[in-house]
Amino acid sequence: MTEPLKIYTIPTCSDCNHAKRYFNEHQVPYIEYNCEENENYPREVFDLTGKQIVPTIVIQSKVFVGFAENLTEISELLK
Repeated sequence: MTEPLKIYTIPTCSDCNHAKRYFNEHQVPYIEYNCEENENYPREVFDLTGKQIVPTIVIQSKVFVGFAENLTEISELLK
């Protein structure tokens, strides 16, 4: 992978924290966008997904809503 993936999060989201832990353990570079710290980030999530759900993960041009239910596909993309 050439560029870091993007992950939109909120601090109290357990699926967000699980995703970040997974990326750290697998040395996957990511940029975290905390939706509680910047009012533009929830708007970006909505523009990407039509929803306001975290984690929203963007890998290259592919958008995932949620981590655990997309883990298989995400891990395949990161190989």
